[in-house]
Parts: sequence; structure tokens; C-alpha cells
Amino acid sequence: MSMRRGCLLAALLALAMAVALGVFLRGWFGSGPLEKDASFIVPSGASLGAVSEKLEDEDVIVSARGFQIRARLFGGGAPIKAGEFLIPAHASARQVLSIIQSDDVIRRFVTVPEGMPSIMVHERLMAQPQLTGEVVVPEEGSVLPGTYDFERSEPRADLLRRMQAAMTRTLDELWAKRAKTIAVSTKAEAVVLASIVEKETAKPAERRMVAGLYSNRLKKGMLLQADPTIIYPITKGKPLGRRIRQSEIQAVNDYNTYTMVGLPKHPITNPGKQSLAAVLNPAKTEALYMVADGTGGHAFANTLEEHNRNVEKWFAIRRKRGEL
Repeated sequence: MSMRRGCLLAALLALAMAVALGVFLRGWFGSGPLEKDASFIVPSGASLGAVSEKLEDEDVIVSARGFQIRARLFGGGAPIKAGEFLIPAHASARQVLSIIQSDDVIRRFVTVPEGMPSIMVHERLMAQPQLTGEVVVPEEGSVLPGTYDFERSEPRADLLRRMQAAMTRTLDELWAKRAKTIAVSTKAEAVVLASIVEKETAKPAERRMVAGLYSNRLKKGMLLQADPTIIYPITKGKPLGRRIRQSEIQAVNDYNTYTMVGLPKHPITNPGKQSLAAVLNPAKTEALYMVADGTGGHAFANTLEEHNRNVEKWFAIRRKRGEL
């Protein structure tokens, strides 16, 4: 009788252990409580314990304690990563740990187009609701145009520093490869001239030619006569929205290259890498003049006589369009 009772107890104990093991494994492999897909942020430097409690608080897992125990047993020892992750609905604890151990963070992006002035860079950063903190308008020409990724709740100041570090790094790299006969003598001057090139042509293929033309003018001590330098003091680089007035052409200030010889005192926008490269390795040309050609590009000329003919062609195009 006692032997039979002992066998029964052993069977019951084995069954209980099997049930407990099943519950334990179901807590790892089974569906979780999350009702719909959701983002989850792992703070930088957070421990597994802190993250487990955060997961429980946000109803991603059932139990922080149970998650920690199972993670240490089955998680393979890989560290959890900081960042924002997308957790699918009803993800198992195993899936959740795998996700926050991966590099598959949610990426958000902000783009600074080539030729965007700093006042508009500032507006774009301040308009991004998933960034935090305040920033002042950055120094003109200090930001490298491009697309930058950021994490949710990242300080705007940190993102701006990365944009400016990219400009410094790119300028250093291009300066080291500069041609010997360029018209500028410092990196700061290169940025100023590149900002004019950036604003003067919408055609990437023209950048080196435009840079060559302005380099020639600088070397000869000629007025650069770049229209964007008239506009910058008026709008800080934003579109003028009307024709330039005669009084603005004649204005004397630190930017207007119609009334001053040489470069403006400061850049007039944030030039892109290709405009910087064009200034530091301009086209070999004798051109001193250019005018729009009706295609979005320019007609270049070595002499004033040739330039005047190109101007007449441009006026004819505008008359045909009804612009004059």
C-alpha cells in the first residue's frame, strides 16, 4: 500500500514539475500582453532590471521579475542596446529580448538640403517634435547639408553638433586635396566662395565652372557681382519673392559683391560638399561672365562682348515667355 502511495506521489510530483516547466517556458515563448504594435525606448545606460520594470509598466511583458530570470537563462548573454525599438503586438518575452538586444532601432531623419541657410536649418530643427531642447541659429556655413538620423528625445543641440562636425570633417578632407592655384587662402574663405557657388547654380554639372569663373574674378580684383549676395542681408538667405531693387544693388554692406571687391565677410548659406569641392578644384577656364540660358543653367563668356550677346539671347527668351 505504501509503495503504491509512493509511486502516486512521485507521479504527482513529476506532473507538477512538468506543469511548472510548461508555465515557465510559456512565459518565455508564449504570446505577450501587448495589444498593438508599440515603440519602446531603452534609455542609455539602463540595466536589465530597470528595463524589465519599464517593459512591465508599459504592458509589454507580464512580470519584470520573471522576464529577468528567463532572460538570464535563455538570453545568451548579449547586452541590451539603447534606443527606440518597435515591439509587435503580443510579442513573446523571447522576441522582446531579441529586439532590444539588436541594432534594429527606429531611425528618424532630418534633411538639410544643399544651400539651406542657417535660419531655415534652425526652423527645421525647432519644428521637429521628437527632438528636445532649444538651439540658437547656427553660424552661417557651419552646417554640412545632408540627411541625419536621430533618436526620439535626442537634444537638438546634439544633432546640430553632429551636423557641424560633419562640415568640419568634410572641409578638412577637401582642403587637404585642394589645387595649388585656387583663389582662396583659408578654409573660411573656401566656405564663403562655396556658398556663392551653391546659390548661383542649380545644376551640379556647372559647379566647377561657376567656381572657376568666380576664382578668375577674385584673382583679377573684379567685382563678383553675385545676385545672392545682395539678397542675403535682406532675408538671411530666404527667397526674396520679388525682383531685386536698384537701391539694393547699390547698397553697401558686408555682403553685397556689387559694391565691394572680394568675398563677402561671411557665407550666405550652408554649401554642400560638391560646391566646396568645386571651389577647391575649380574648372580651368578663362570665363569671367555668365548669364542664365533659359534651361536652368548658364551661358559662360570670356569677354564682355561675348557676354553681352548672351545677355541679349536671355532677354529674347524672357520676352518670349512674357516676362519683360
